[in-house]
Amino acid sequence: MSTPTVTTGPLRRVPVQGRSVARVQRMLDACAELVDEVGYEGLTTTLLAERAEVAIGSVYQFFPDKRAIVQALAMRNMDAYLQGLSARFGSETFAHWWDGVDAAIDVYIQMHRSVAGFRTLHFGDVVDVHLLDIERDNNAVIADRLAELLIEQFQLIDRARLRFALQISVEAADALIKLAFRRDTNGDEAVLTEAKALIREYLHRHVTD
Repeated sequence: MSTPTVTTGPLRRVPVQGRSVARVQRMLDACAELVDEVGYEGLTTTLLAERAEVAIGSVYQFFPDKRAIVQALAMRNMDAYLQGLSARFGSETFAHWWDGVDAAIDVYIQMHRSVAGFRTLHFGDVVDVHLLDIERDNNAVIADRLAELLIEQFQLIDRARLRFALQISVEAADALIKLAFRRDTNGDEAVLTEAKALIREYLHRHVTD
């Protein structure tokens, strides 16, 4: 999975030069490591500067506070998730659109296992349920982006029922996947299997083509 570009959302100043972009990415990488180690409450800009090996002034040059840093990381995670899912859609053939939802769950699980900070931060709920968008909660943002991908990939009709069902699916899958990783640091396979079966059955029974 390629590293996404730096998001401009919470940045105080947008990095332009290659060195500045790399410095901001180091800060986000350090943030990801630290939230796994000490949690959001334990995270400080001083710790982050030390871990990223940058001056504290460099942190404040780009970010006003630690919340903005975590917000940028959450947005980077969202970009990585959507890139990973787009790559799956581009490389595999699915028999039905809810197989695409199954793939979306797989990518989400894999990020829990392989992306630093994601198991703790997810898409920002530990900080603010509106971290990605001030008007919609984080899971609603993900559900909408997933809907757009599915509509494009499978030529679905953009119905309100489809989007509502995907919001329900995202909320249910998110809760069960979090449970799986609370039970087992690598994800309890029994819970993950049930989560995927539950979502597939729900979509099959409640959403028509």
